[in-house]
Amino acid sequence: MYHDFLILGGAGLVGLQVCRQIVANLSPRRIVVASLVEAESVAACKRLEREFGDSVAFVPAWGNLFVPGEMANLTRGAILNDLKLRRNLLNAVYDDYDTAYANNHMVALIRRHRPEVIVDCVNTATGFSYQDVFDGAAKVRSWIGKEGGFDAKGVDDLETFLLSQSVPQLIRHVRFLHQATTEYATRVYLKVGTTGTGGMGLNIPYTHSEDKPSKKLLAKNEAAFGHTGLLFLLARTPNAPIVKEVKPAAMIGYRAVQVMEARDKHDNSDLYEAREVECTGELSLREDVKGYARSGRLRVPVVDTGENGVFTRGEFAAITALGQMEYITPEEIAVTVVLEIRGANTGNDAISAMDGAVMTPSYKAGLVRSVAIRDLAVAEHEAGIPSVALGRLGPPELSKLLFEAELLRSAFGSLEAVAASAPAELSARCEAAIEPSGTRRTAPSIGIPILLPDGKRLLRGPRINVPELEGHKQSVTLGDPVKVNAWADKGWIDLRPTNMERWRKRCEKMLAGRATLRDEGSAAASIKSFMATDFEIGELVAWIFNNEMGGYRVK
Repeated sequence: MYHDFLILGGAGLVGLQVCRQIVANLSPRRIVVASLVEAESVAACKRLEREFGDSVAFVPAWGNLFVPGEMANLTRGAILNDLKLRRNLLNAVYDDYDTAYANNHMVALIRRHRPEVIVDCVNTATGFSYQDVFDGAAKVRSWIGKEGGFDAKGVDDLETFLLSQSVPQLIRHVRFLHQATTEYATRVYLKVGTTGTGGMGLNIPYTHSEDKPSKKLLAKNEAAFGHTGLLFLLARTPNAPIVKEVKPAAMIGYRAVQVMEARDKHDNSDLYEAREVECTGELSLREDVKGYARSGRLRVPVVDTGENGVFTRGEFAAITALGQMEYITPEEIAVTVVLEIRGANTGNDAISAMDGAVMTPSYKAGLVRSVAIRDLAVAEHEAGIPSVALGRLGPPELSKLLFEAELLRSAFGSLEAVAASAPAELSARCEAAIEPSGTRRTAPSIGIPILLPDGKRLLRGPRINVPELEGHKQSVTLGDPVKVNAWADKGWIDLRPTNMERWRKRCEKMLAGRATLRDEGSAAASIKSFMATDFEIGELVAWIFNNEMGGYRVK
């Protein structure tokens, strides 16, 4: 069983109950309680220590999981209002992945604590959706002139708008999660997710004070299920942790009832004497508060529902009533979380539910596949046109590898002949096959150049797909051999002897895999097997994806 836990959002309504249930049922040695704010995390650890004594080490951790470490303890407003920080955050979301990964605060937490289990109770969808892409779009559009120009004064708004996009942030977040949990051997990742609407539909009457139907609330739903989709992929990724998601479809609460000083949607806690005005002319929606007499502070009995905020008696009664969001307790969620960590089948894991609901590969499709491939081979022969690649299906390596395999097939005809040949001979005969195989005409035309055996000459067409350039940049320098090698590996047909030796070794391994399958039967059938009976170029490239690039399915 597991002993080291990291609870993201551990000081929250659900997170604190998850900590308690873990202590009660899983015999942990250490629980790292992570929260956005230091004071909340420290207070939660002290509270847990009072309840459970020193039988478990409760370790506080804090900071924003979605930003570089240098910004982890800053408010979003502080980041957006600082030009350098804002540009650094843009780089973290949109630019070089490796640099962003190394600097990300969540990655740093996982690296520091090396948890066996991560329970993520952070309301990620709310955090991203309430950055308010719609307000950002309105501001940017207001800066765009009628003639399509853009006033430079609007750059701050434009950059803020780019930083409000939930999709790039979610993708980065899950990719960081994948790499960090794999690198630091996390065994289970469990997300406490959300539907975004408390289980209600498009007709949901509630919002976070904006008008309905709430665009921001629907953006929250989109982020919530986009997140689930990415976790579905993570669960199907080789060497990733066990991935689960518990997704409550009701309002969660509550922590406590108390009389407290509350704040309205404008973050105001003052009471003012109302002024009477005529319903004519212009009505200002924002006036200076100095023109109004204060009459006290906004104190009211409320129920604390955690991340949903505090509700009055009327609000709480309405939202939890039969037919509305209704209600689920954080304790019930925490019990389900711990059962899922223990391996029980609760029926509440959204990822398992999706696994059971999706349609999987079929026997009929396998038979039809063979027919389609045979028919394509007949069409190739009759038309005299090889069917290799169009360059539209990625990654770029796919087309490059298919054309290289086609040249080897055209020049040698069998895996055995390739495996038995020296690299220089492979290079020479593939170069000779460029013209008769049709590769010279097709590949450069679709953006795939051919690096000839001497490594000094390149056959190219009007466009080159690799390197992939973003923005307005249209050229690169060929002087750096390291970069040239990287581009050749990624998207150039590479006829140099060093690459031909890679192909020779691949063919040896494929032949060995086929022989093992023949000798040992189905027990030897795996992604290392090569099951094609002839030189089928697609099968060769699929074998490379399976065995060299880690691009295979596990479910």
